[in-house]
Amino acid sequence: MKHQLYILLIVFGFLAGSCTQNKTSPKQPNIVFVFADDQREGTINHLGNKEIITPNLDRLAEEGMSFSNTYIMGSFSGAVCQPSRAMLLTGKKLNNLTKYGAILPEEDILLGETLQSAGYNCFGIGKYHNDPASYVRGFNEGQDVYFGGMFDQWNVPLHSREGAKDFKKFDRPVLKNYRKSNKLSYEQGEYVYGGKHSADIFTEGTIEYIKNYDSEKPFFVYTSFMTPHDPRSTHQRYFDMYDTANISLPENFLPEHPFNNGELRIRDEKTAGFPRKASEIKEHIRDYYALITHNDEKLGQIVQALKEKGVYDNTIIIYSGDNGLAIGQHGLMGKQNLYEHSTNVPLIIAGGNIKKNVRTQAMVYLTDLYPTICEMVGINIPQSVEGISFQSVLENNENEHRPYIFTSYRTSQRAIRNLQYKLIKYHVKGEPKIEQLFDLENDPYETKNLCGDQEYAKVYEELNTAFDKALIEFEDNIWDQENH
Repeated sequence: MKHQLYILLIVFGFLAGSCTQNKTSPKQPNIVFVFADDQREGTINHLGNKEIITPNLDRLAEEGMSFSNTYIMGSFSGAVCQPSRAMLLTGKKLNNLTKYGAILPEEDILLGETLQSAGYNCFGIGKYHNDPASYVRGFNEGQDVYFGGMFDQWNVPLHSREGAKDFKKFDRPVLKNYRKSNKLSYEQGEYVYGGKHSADIFTEGTIEYIKNYDSEKPFFVYTSFMTPHDPRSTHQRYFDMYDTANISLPENFLPEHPFNNGELRIRDEKTAGFPRKASEIKEHIRDYYALITHNDEKLGQIVQALKEKGVYDNTIIIYSGDNGLAIGQHGLMGKQNLYEHSTNVPLIIAGGNIKKNVRTQAMVYLTDLYPTICEMVGINIPQSVEGISFQSVLENNENEHRPYIFTSYRTSQRAIRNLQYKLIKYHVKGEPKIEQLFDLENDPYETKNLCGDQEYAKVYEELNTAFDKALIEFEDNIWDQENH
């Protein structure tokens, strides 16, 4: 009898232990993706810029892996943000986007759709520069969405709804309390006044969602800031953190660009006077840094919310930007070019089994994030996705992913780079064809054109051969049609 009782106790203990183990066994990780607007690489203190104040990004970099060579593929319109976001959410190559990324058709399976199919709840808040119908497909939960490219940071027309087929661009409705409804709702509202900054609104909504989350499913949170995109307005305290006297001009500052690149009079280039003045550029840089510091503080609040909820240890955090910005470099202000300051963006991934305080030189696209996220959480990559996962970089701290990066802007600019060198080609109608060859290892600010230097003739030929192959790989027929 005692022997039978002993066996029963062992069995009961095993079952109880199994039940406890099942309750505490880790589920698929949550994912929080924080996306900045116009934030370029080189704007994080921990990663080298000692003039900018980014304590929370610094901590995130210490907790995860930072990518020095993350790129957008480019754009066929001045609104570079739009295709960049389209490529991120669809995993498609630039030349295979629909209407330059304005529309994300149903045949392009969105990242949010893939995660939902794998059991995730997907929450989207902030800037969504693509069609509202795709927002509804990609996020089964959401609020405070801005369907557009730029707006006054204090009076953003926000939408919060599902079933956006009736969205009227110029009606500026404000629709609230959309969470899980599967029905179309549309109400006419007023502009959002009251002086609340867009970054504060999006952060508060994100924290509210995390705080109140009660599902057993993992979540994917996509928080997309409108900053540091202009108009660069924020709370005065962030401006007060910077003194223009202590802000350095970039080494490649020029009063004007040395030749016509095809986009010298686009809107972005008119945000500062011609020729560029050093004092004015320093003010622009101060404002740019102030908004990034604002974003940084909001990131810290989101991370704190994850910790208070008790889910931080099972959450992957990704921080990146949709494109870069010149702000005086090469005599330019915008992102409608293929220099490093405009195509190279920050990327930090932290959480899970990702190695800490590691910086990799592996060359990746934002487009590659979609399949990488799929592999990180153990789900299948849809056939429509054209990006290439860099999961092996995260796992093994490899410094190799893509052999080269190919970027495009409209019909007039193309560039290709490997780990050390970069070749840019300009074919502007009515202008002589121009090429630039840079040694990025020794000239990261792209100031010395090596084209025509016989010492680099072999480098030029190698990049030119890779360029021709890239035109085929990235299905770029526009360059051939327009320029050959």
